[in-house]
Amino acid sequence: MSLLGKTAPDFTLFDTAKQPVQLSALRGKQVVVAFFPAAFTGVCTKELCTFQDSLAALNDANATVLGVSVDAPFSNAAFAKQNALSFPVLSDYAREATEAYGVALRDFAGMKGYTAAQRSVFVVGADGVVKYEWIAPNPGVEPDYAAVKASL
Repeated sequence: MSLLGKTAPDFTLFDTAKQPVQLSALRGKQVVVAFFPAAFTGVCTKELCTFQDSLAALNDANATVLGVSVDAPFSNAAFAKQNALSFPVLSDYAREATEAYGVALRDFAGMKGYTAAQRSVFVVGADGVVKYEWIAPNPGVEPDYAAVKASL
């Protein structure tokens, strides 16, 4: 189910300080929503650090980044601190956004019953419409960062 060209599913998720962040409150800005499977893993660390390194260019494009995982705010806080991430890393512990965006990765890492977020990137335009989407064929694949920037 593609969300491309559709209004992005709204969500309100807790950041690392356990403060709510609502996607629709960011209307007027472009938002890069980067779902990732798990904090403190190699590919996830590389991906979020790459977005951090690109933050100035993204900000110049009137865009903000939101990292989203099913990890608890406490884990995300330690992960964000360790990697000096200055954008919000949100906790979808109830997996509502993960389900709404169609990126639920069930039985993640062979753990029966555990659902993580599949690595994926959605760019939501200032009007709230999804204008770019990419879902990894498997959790070990990173997004095409140039394509994400080009969509802005």
